[in-house]
Amino acid sequence: MSGRARADWPLRKAMEADIPVLEQLIPLSVRGLQAPYYSARQMDAAVGFLFGVDRQLIRDGTYFIAEDAGRVAGCGGWSRRHSLCGSDHGRVGDDAPLDPAIDAARIRAFFVHPDWARRGIGRSILQLCEMELQRFGFRRAEIVATFAGEPLYAAFGYRVDERIEIPLQNGLTIGAVRMSKNFEGKMST
Repeated sequence: MSGRARADWPLRKAMEADIPVLEQLIPLSVRGLQAPYYSARQMDAAVGFLFGVDRQLIRDGTYFIAEDAGRVAGCGGWSRRHSLCGSDHGRVGDDAPLDPAIDAARIRAFFVHPDWARRGIGRSILQLCEMELQRFGFRRAEIVATFAGEPLYAAFGYRVDERIEIPLQNGLTIGAVRMSKNFEGKMST
């Protein structure tokens, strides 16, 4: 694994065959990078339910993987569906498509292995997501960011719309930040 940040990580679309590796990566990412912001009980309640694989993103071809020497170092994507956050396990019912003429695309499910944190993976994935969602006609993007992810999105021009508490199991909640960015008249950063 490389110890330095890279300007542009090679990315590929995630496939169904990647799900077992993603199911291992996500808890490592959450527990390794979110610990300064959330309690162990919050992270345990959120893993799988809120922080987990969303197979719809993979089926839609909007979920990407960064690899280093054949190991999955990070993942993330965007969505043209209504869900703002959450995994398959937390969703009930159909995740209807958005209308790019009136709706904002969703930036979704970014997770980086702690060994590769702060080396440009999130930046590379976000740049690709912004290019693709604009190519599909979206002029606005929204995200429900964790406290750990907020600085990355702010650096890309996402503004804080509101701070929220997301209900988890066992009466717990987890803090998050709803953020958005308009792309009218500009290309992604």
